[in-house]
Amino acid sequence: MARTIVGIVTSDKADKTIVLSVTERKTHPIYKKQYSRTKKYIAHDENNEAKVGDKVEVKETRPISARKRLTLVKILDRSAISETDTVKAIIEKTDEEGDK
Repeated sequence: MARTIVGIVTSDKADKTIVLSVTERKTHPIYKKQYSRTKKYIAHDENNEAKVGDKVEVKETRPISARKRLTLVKILDRSAISETDTVKAIIEKTDEEGDK
């Protein structure tokens, strides 16, 4: 059975491809201090459904390209920030800089 991974989409700029970050908490065996490790995975998104900030589930599959070995299964949670909000914020910032 294929392994499934849950992570947060950090990039959706490439066509039919997403980059997701998976963070895991570990405890150091000697010092007992907790630390977090983040690993990035590249996954195939056939319909370009996932957006930055979405929580997604991916599964292992046959190699699709040199670095893609995961496929998007489903989007678990949509991001609160939409793409239009991001564009509006960028426009407002450039307008403020232009007024100075």
